[in-house]
Amino acid sequence: MTQKTHIAWLAPVVLGSTLPGLAFGQAGTDEPGASSDLSPLVVTATRNRSQAGETPQKVTVINREQIEQQLAFTSDRGQILGNLIPGYSASRQKMTNSGETFRGRAPLYMIDGIPQSTPIRPGARDGYTIDLDMVERIEVLHGASAEHGLGATGGIINFVTRRAEPGELNQSAAASLTTDDEFDSEGFGHKLRYHINGQRDRWDYLAAVTRQEQGVFRDGDGRRIGVDNTQGEIQDSTSYNLFARLGYWLDDDQNLEVALNHFNLENQGDYESVDGDRSRGITTTARRGSPPGDPAYNESTTASLSYSHADWFGNELDAKLYRQRFEGQYGGASIIPTFQDPAIAPVGTLIDQSRNESDKLGAKLTLTRSGLLDDRLSLTTGLDLLQDDTQQVLTQTDRQWVPETQFRNAALFVQGSFDLTESLTLHSGVRQEYAELDVDTYQTIASANGVTVEGGKPSFDETLYNFGAVYQVTDWAQLFANYSEGFGLPDVGRVLRGVDEPGDVDTLFELEPIVTDNREIGTRLQWDRLSAELSYYESDSELGERLSEEGGTFVSNREKTEIRGVELSGELALNEAHDLHASYAWSEGEADSDGDGRVDSELGGLNIAPERLTLGWNARWNEELSSFVQFSHYFDSSFDDQPENLDEFEGYSLVDAAVTYRLPVGRVSAGIDNLLDEQYVTYYSQTARDGDAQYFAGRGRTFTLGYQLDF
Repeated sequence: MTQKTHIAWLAPVVLGSTLPGLAFGQAGTDEPGASSDLSPLVVTATRNRSQAGETPQKVTVINREQIEQQLAFTSDRGQILGNLIPGYSASRQKMTNSGETFRGRAPLYMIDGIPQSTPIRPGARDGYTIDLDMVERIEVLHGASAEHGLGATGGIINFVTRRAEPGELNQSAAASLTTDDEFDSEGFGHKLRYHINGQRDRWDYLAAVTRQEQGVFRDGDGRRIGVDNTQGEIQDSTSYNLFARLGYWLDDDQNLEVALNHFNLENQGDYESVDGDRSRGITTTARRGSPPGDPAYNESTTASLSYSHADWFGNELDAKLYRQRFEGQYGGASIIPTFQDPAIAPVGTLIDQSRNESDKLGAKLTLTRSGLLDDRLSLTTGLDLLQDDTQQVLTQTDRQWVPETQFRNAALFVQGSFDLTESLTLHSGVRQEYAELDVDTYQTIASANGVTVEGGKPSFDETLYNFGAVYQVTDWAQLFANYSEGFGLPDVGRVLRGVDEPGDVDTLFELEPIVTDNREIGTRLQWDRLSAELSYYESDSELGERLSEEGGTFVSNREKTEIRGVELSGELALNEAHDLHASYAWSEGEADSDGDGRVDSELGGLNIAPERLTLGWNARWNEELSSFVQFSHYFDSSFDDQPENLDEFEGYSLVDAAVTYRLPVGRVSAGIDNLLDEQYVTYYSQTARDGDAQYFAGRGRTFTLGYQLDF
């Protein structure tokens, strides 16, 4: 890879001015403009409930204040995650999160520890199952992890939902308006939100609803941005989220809680795409029209029952049962060769579209014992169970594209930490995974020759380890090192639907699991006003999965892959009113394209995130007025082994800003996304997807005006 790497000059410049480790002091208040609380924060995404800043791997915790700062100028989920998580790829600005990788691999998205991913047929829609207005904080574990089972080959992103606040009755209502430079009706959007929560006697409750409509997006030149009528859009869409939680304290130690989350995001289907011209630098645009088929949508419903006991025979007990129903429908914008069947309609005339359907039933049991061996040893053990029934159907012709497949997964784990000395803490764990697929005999569709594939029950048995250490060198300097393994499946649905010769499910080599090794070393520094975190990682898989584009579709290649990178983050408190933030991430990777056991072909933009520097300035001018300014720079890069049209990335810089003012009643906010109206082509369009139809520009200058009232 011929990447322009700027680590050498970047480290002293940033460390001397603005850097912090985002795991330090992220427990700040909910009120924008309030000072951050630097007290340790328990990270629930770690099964042993580690404290931020004391983990052997990099952890980023994004608090409510940071989420609200981002929401003041954008509601794009991928953009917010990219702005706040070093190592997370640039947003596609679409409904899909395909190509939005984490450390070059797939993250596991969770809501309160419940996995949102669909491992059998990952349709890249798992990032859109909750509105961020329902989220209190986002916990991010960097690098491969098996702590919550399969899927986290790149890391874990856990959305922790909001809880009841003190008081019998608390209410909050908010509204926002969004528009671009044109200030016309088709670019206009709005959002409404209402929360109610409280605590009374032994009960606590929370209920919330949001509804959002988004208009068309325009680029920096004022042109409509092209719509992706197949993968789905966040522009020209309507979404709503219903969330409720009810808890009851049986006594001072025991709590029983039920929670329900329902999220729906659906395209309006009022626009159709107009191809651009990549060779001439003309981006894809859109015109009014009705694309064929039904609009794309995401719909997810999750219900959970949780029980906790703070002192169960000296142990801390947490148990959770959950059920999730997920549907992700894709559009039918064009005549797709794969869907043609002469028995239904003449070839070249049939329009169809697909929908992923997944039902998950799971349980998680965690038992923690602290204070062992003179308060030096802490142990956590537990059991995870999951059953996932998934299929992919072709909705217009009632065909089964991916056969109904049942995935059963059971895992036992033990995690421990031991204070070897006052300065050195050792961490280790082991997880025993057992997984089984159950596929009945099925027939592929006509484009795969309509062959019969004998069913089977392939199973996998993996033992996964993690080891780490944290050494407190001085009061202000800490070293950490970590080795961890992650476990995942390849895209099973893609394999099953693509079989074009009679065969047997049990003999499909491509169904072997992906085990990813993550090695990481780093340091954390924390002085009076400055905190910083620097880490270097290597992520290797002997039998990884590399996506490549062939004939307009993505193909899964089972190859050895090696990825390495650097992540740097920091925070400098200039005084009580002004904070500076910075983060930097760089990575590169290679794959074994010829099967000789040695990596020889570098990974492109579909897998590797762009080199990126983000700077932020948070100011509290007085009790009423606060502001936030953010600068993001994506560095130019080139990829030697990629197709000609995807081997160069022309970087770009974006500036965002927001102000919040507290009124006598409520508070008002105003934000501007892409303040300088930069005209650019998204990273994904430049490096991951060839052709004129997918040559999308990024969103131009956008204004958001919001008002919130707490009562």
